[in-house]
Amino acid sequence: MAFRKFLSAIGVGAPSVETVVDTPVVRPGETLRCTVTVRGGGADVTVERLRLDVVVRAEDREVDGSTAWNNPYPVVTVDVDGFRLAAGETVTREVAIALPWEMPVTHALGSPLKGSKAAVRTELAIDNSVDRGDFDPVEVHPLPAQDAVFRAYRDLGFRLHESEIKLGLLSRAPRMESRQTEPYWQEIDFHFPESWQRGLGELETVCVARADSLDTHPGGYPPLAVAYADLSQADLTKALDEHVRSFWRV
Repeated sequence: MAFRKFLSAIGVGAPSVETVVDTPVVRPGETLRCTVTVRGGGADVTVERLRLDVVVRAEDREVDGSTAWNNPYPVVTVDVDGFRLAAGETVTREVAIALPWEMPVTHALGSPLKGSKAAVRTELAIDNSVDRGDFDPVEVHPLPAQDAVFRAYRDLGFRLHESEIKLGLLSRAPRMESRQTEPYWQEIDFHFPESWQRGLGELETVCVARADSLDTHPGGYPPLAVAYADLSQADLTKALDEHVRSFWRV
Protein backbone atom coordinates (compact mmCIF):
# COMPACT_ATOMS: atom_id res chain seq x y z
CA MET A 1 0.00 0.00 0.00
CA ALA A 2 1.41 3.42 -0.94
CA PHE A 3 1.51 6.28 1.53
CA ARG A 4 -1.90 7.88 1.88
CA LYS A 5 -3.09 10.93 3.72
CA PHE A 6 -4.97 10.25 6.91
CA LEU A 7 -7.48 12.33 8.78
CA SER A 8 -8.47 14.99 6.30
CA ALA A 9 -10.58 16.42 9.13
CA ILE A 10 -7.48 17.92 10.71
CA GLY A 11 -6.68 19.90 7.57
CA VAL A 12 -3.82 20.37 5.18
CA GLY A 13 -0.56 18.77 6.21
CA ALA A 14 -2.10 15.74 7.87
CA PRO A 15 0.14 12.72 8.53
CA SER A 16 0.42 9.91 6.00
CA VAL A 17 0.82 6.21 6.60
CA GLU A 18 1.98 3.12 4.75
CA THR A 19 1.37 -0.46 5.82
CA VAL A 20 3.42 -3.23 4.26
CA VAL A 21 2.34 -6.81 4.89
CA ASP A 22 5.68 -8.59 5.19
CA THR A 23 4.08 -12.06 5.20
CA PRO A 24 1.22 -11.76 2.69
CA VAL A 25 0.85 -15.55 2.45
CA VAL A 26 0.12 -17.28 5.75
CA ARG A 27 -1.74 -20.22 7.27
CA PRO A 28 -4.03 -20.45 10.28
CA GLY A 29 -2.09 -20.42 13.53
CA GLU A 30 0.86 -18.56 12.01
CA THR A 31 2.06 -15.02 12.71
CA LEU A 32 1.23 -12.25 10.28
CA ARG A 33 3.93 -9.56 10.26
CA CYS A 34 3.47 -5.98 9.11
CA THR A 35 5.57 -2.84 8.95
CA VAL A 36 3.70 0.42 9.51
CA THR A 37 5.40 3.71 8.65
CA VAL A 38 3.81 7.00 9.71
CA ARG A 39 5.11 10.29 8.32
CA GLY A 40 4.40 13.54 10.06
CA GLY A 41 2.63 16.35 8.24
CA GLY A 42 2.87 20.08 8.73
CA ALA A 43 2.38 20.14 12.51
CA ASP A 44 3.22 18.13 15.62
CA VAL A 45 0.44 15.72 16.57
CA THR A 46 -0.21 12.99 19.12
CA VAL A 47 -1.07 9.61 17.65
CA GLU A 48 -3.46 8.30 20.26
CA ARG A 49 -3.79 4.86 18.72
CA LEU A 50 -2.40 2.82 15.89
CA ARG A 51 -4.56 -0.24 15.31
CA LEU A 52 -4.26 -3.11 12.88
CA ASP A 53 -7.25 -5.34 12.21
CA VAL A 54 -7.19 -8.61 10.32
CA VAL A 55 -10.58 -8.54 8.64
CA VAL A 56 -12.53 -11.07 6.61
CA ARG A 57 -15.59 -10.96 4.43
CA ALA A 58 -18.55 -12.19 6.51
CA GLU A 59 -21.71 -13.24 4.69
CA ASP A 60 -23.93 -11.91 7.49
CA ARG A 61 -22.60 -8.38 6.98
CA GLU A 62 -22.90 -8.20 3.19
CA VAL A 63 -26.59 -8.44 2.40
CA ASP A 64 -26.47 -6.33 -0.75
CA GLY A 65 -24.51 -8.64 -3.03
CA SER A 66 -22.62 -11.89 -3.29
CA THR A 67 -19.27 -10.19 -3.89
CA ALA A 68 -19.63 -7.06 -1.74
CA TRP A 69 -17.07 -6.35 0.96
CA ASN A 70 -18.27 -3.15 2.56
CA ASN A 71 -18.56 -4.12 6.21
CA PRO A 72 -15.75 -6.56 7.05
CA TYR A 73 -15.54 -8.52 10.27
CA PRO A 74 -12.40 -8.10 12.44
CA VAL A 75 -11.01 -11.50 13.36
CA VAL A 76 -7.94 -10.17 15.19
CA THR A 77 -7.14 -6.69 16.49
CA VAL A 78 -3.73 -5.42 17.66
CA ASP A 79 -3.30 -1.99 19.24
CA VAL A 80 0.07 -0.24 19.23
CA ASP A 81 0.87 2.29 21.97
CA GLY A 82 0.35 5.91 21.00
CA PHE A 83 3.26 8.25 20.34
CA ARG A 84 4.15 11.85 19.63
CA LEU A 85 4.71 12.57 15.93
CA ALA A 86 6.64 15.72 15.12
CA ALA A 87 6.10 17.63 11.88
CA GLY A 88 7.97 15.86 9.11
CA GLU A 89 9.09 13.00 11.38
CA THR A 90 8.98 9.35 10.28
CA VAL A 91 8.01 6.66 12.80
CA THR A 92 8.09 2.94 11.97
CA ARG A 93 6.44 0.17 13.95
CA GLU A 94 6.82 -3.59 13.42
CA VAL A 95 3.58 -5.38 14.26
CA ALA A 96 3.15 -9.12 14.76
CA ILE A 97 -0.38 -10.54 14.63
CA ALA A 98 -1.03 -14.10 15.79
CA LEU A 99 -3.73 -15.68 13.64
CA PRO A 100 -6.20 -18.07 15.29
CA TRP A 101 -6.25 -21.72 14.29
CA GLU A 102 -9.83 -21.22 13.09
CA MET A 103 -8.81 -18.35 10.79
CA PRO A 104 -10.85 -18.61 7.55
CA VAL A 105 -8.83 -19.60 4.52
CA THR A 106 -8.93 -17.66 1.25
CA HIS A 107 -7.42 -20.34 -0.97
CA ALA A 108 -8.11 -24.01 -1.60
CA LEU A 109 -6.62 -26.53 -4.00
CA GLY A 110 -4.15 -23.93 -5.19
CA SER A 111 -6.70 -21.29 -6.22
CA PRO A 112 -8.60 -18.39 -4.63
CA LEU A 113 -11.70 -19.55 -2.80
CA LYS A 114 -14.87 -17.90 -4.07
CA GLY A 115 -16.56 -15.82 -1.38
CA SER A 116 -13.57 -15.63 0.98
CA LYS A 117 -11.39 -12.55 1.45
CA ALA A 118 -8.96 -11.41 4.14
CA ALA A 119 -6.92 -8.26 4.60
CA VAL A 120 -5.12 -6.03 7.06
CA ARG A 121 -6.79 -2.70 7.82
CA THR A 122 -4.84 0.12 9.46
CA GLU A 123 -6.54 2.61 11.77
CA LEU A 124 -4.99 5.83 13.06
CA ALA A 125 -6.50 7.98 15.81
CA ILE A 126 -5.31 11.59 16.16
CA ASP A 127 -6.96 14.42 18.10
CA ASN A 128 -10.10 12.36 18.71
CA SER A 129 -10.47 11.72 14.98
CA VAL A 130 -10.27 8.19 13.60
CA ASP A 131 -9.42 7.20 10.05
CA ARG A 132 -9.46 3.64 8.73
CA GLY A 133 -7.18 2.93 5.83
CA ASP A 134 -7.53 0.79 2.77
CA PHE A 135 -7.35 -2.98 2.79
CA ASP A 136 -4.00 -4.70 2.31
CA PRO A 137 -4.95 -8.17 1.01
CA VAL A 138 -3.68 -11.32 2.69
CA GLU A 139 -3.72 -14.86 1.31
CA VAL A 140 -4.61 -17.44 3.94
CA HIS A 141 -3.70 -20.87 2.62
CA PRO A 142 -4.97 -24.08 4.21
CA LEU A 143 -3.19 -26.11 6.82
CA PRO A 144 -1.81 -29.42 5.51
CA ALA A 145 -4.75 -31.24 7.09
CA GLN A 146 -7.28 -28.85 5.54
CA ASP A 147 -5.59 -29.24 2.18
CA ALA A 148 -5.77 -33.01 2.58
CA VAL A 149 -9.52 -32.77 3.28
CA PHE A 150 -10.07 -30.65 0.18
CA ARG A 151 -8.06 -33.09 -1.95
CA ALA A 152 -9.99 -36.00 -0.49
CA TYR A 153 -13.29 -34.42 -1.50
CA ARG A 154 -11.91 -33.77 -4.98
CA ASP A 155 -10.67 -37.35 -5.32
CA LEU A 156 -14.11 -38.59 -4.30
CA GLY A 157 -15.71 -36.60 -7.12
CA PHE A 158 -16.95 -33.58 -5.17
CA ARG A 159 -16.50 -30.18 -6.82
CA LEU A 160 -15.46 -27.17 -4.77
CA HIS A 161 -17.96 -24.34 -5.15
CA GLU A 162 -17.63 -21.47 -2.68
CA SER A 163 -17.09 -20.35 0.89
CA GLU A 164 -19.26 -18.43 3.34
CA ILE A 165 -18.10 -17.05 6.68
CA LYS A 166 -20.85 -17.04 9.27
CA LEU A 167 -20.90 -15.15 12.57
CA GLY A 168 -21.88 -16.80 15.84
CA LEU A 169 -21.76 -20.38 17.04
CA LEU A 170 -22.70 -23.42 15.00
CA SER A 171 -26.45 -23.59 15.26
CA ARG A 172 -26.70 -27.38 15.08
CA ALA A 173 -24.73 -28.03 18.24
CA PRO A 174 -24.75 -30.25 20.26
CA ARG A 175 -25.55 -32.64 17.40
CA MET A 176 -22.40 -31.50 15.64
CA GLU A 177 -20.26 -32.18 18.72
CA SER A 178 -18.54 -28.92 17.86
CA ARG A 179 -15.27 -27.85 19.46
CA GLN A 180 -15.48 -24.38 17.92
CA THR A 181 -13.80 -21.64 20.01
CA GLU A 182 -14.08 -18.56 17.79
CA PRO A 183 -17.34 -16.57 17.34
CA TYR A 184 -17.50 -17.41 13.62
CA TRP A 185 -17.09 -20.36 11.31
CA GLN A 186 -16.25 -20.94 7.66
CA GLU A 187 -18.60 -23.03 5.59
CA ILE A 188 -17.17 -24.50 2.39
CA ASP A 189 -19.62 -25.82 -0.16
CA PHE A 190 -18.98 -28.77 -2.48
CA HIS A 191 -21.22 -30.02 -5.26
CA PHE A 192 -22.08 -33.70 -4.88
CA PRO A 193 -20.66 -36.08 -7.49
CA GLU A 194 -23.09 -36.89 -10.29
CA SER A 195 -23.04 -40.53 -9.24
CA TRP A 196 -24.76 -39.56 -6.01
CA GLN A 197 -27.78 -38.41 -8.04
CA ARG A 198 -28.41 -35.34 -5.95
CA GLY A 199 -28.79 -32.90 -8.81
CA LEU A 200 -27.40 -29.49 -7.93
CA GLY A 201 -27.24 -30.30 -4.24
CA GLU A 202 -24.29 -29.15 -2.17
CA LEU A 203 -22.49 -30.57 0.82
CA GLU A 204 -21.69 -27.83 3.32
CA THR A 205 -18.51 -28.61 5.22
CA VAL A 206 -17.07 -26.87 8.28
CA CYS A 207 -13.47 -27.44 9.39
CA VAL A 208 -12.57 -26.57 12.98
CA ALA A 209 -8.80 -26.52 13.40
CA ARG A 210 -6.63 -26.72 16.49
CA ALA A 211 -2.89 -26.90 17.08
CA ASP A 212 -2.79 -30.71 16.85
CA SER A 213 -5.91 -31.82 14.99
CA LEU A 214 -8.79 -30.89 12.72
CA ASP A 215 -12.52 -31.62 12.89
CA THR A 216 -14.34 -31.91 9.56
CA HIS A 217 -18.11 -31.53 9.88
CA PRO A 218 -20.00 -32.62 6.74
CA GLY A 219 -23.38 -30.93 6.41
CA GLY A 220 -24.13 -30.31 10.06
CA TYR A 221 -23.24 -33.75 11.35
CA PRO A 222 -20.65 -34.92 13.90
CA PRO A 223 -17.06 -34.49 12.80
CA LEU A 224 -14.43 -36.70 11.33
CA ALA A 225 -11.41 -35.92 13.54
CA VAL A 226 -7.95 -35.89 11.97
CA ALA A 227 -4.80 -35.83 14.12
CA TYR A 228 -1.95 -34.10 12.30
CA ALA A 229 0.56 -36.67 13.51
CA ASP A 230 -1.46 -39.47 11.91
CA LEU A 231 -2.25 -37.71 8.64
CA SER A 232 -2.31 -39.99 5.61
CA GLN A 233 -3.97 -38.87 2.38
CA ALA A 234 -5.12 -42.35 1.40
CA ASP A 235 -6.48 -43.14 4.85
CA LEU A 236 -8.18 -39.75 5.12
CA THR A 237 -9.87 -40.10 1.73
CA LYS A 238 -11.21 -43.54 2.67
CA ALA A 239 -12.35 -42.36 6.12
CA LEU A 240 -14.05 -39.26 4.71
CA ASP A 241 -15.89 -41.32 2.11
CA GLU A 242 -17.18 -43.70 4.78
CA HIS A 243 -18.05 -40.84 7.13
CA VAL A 244 -20.07 -38.87 4.55
CA ARG A 245 -21.84 -41.99 3.26
CA SER A 246 -22.92 -42.83 6.80
CA PHE A 247 -25.15 -39.74 6.69
CA TRP A 248 -26.00 -39.54 2.97
CA ARG A 249 -27.02 -42.68 1.22
CA VAL A 250 -26.21 -42.88 -2.47
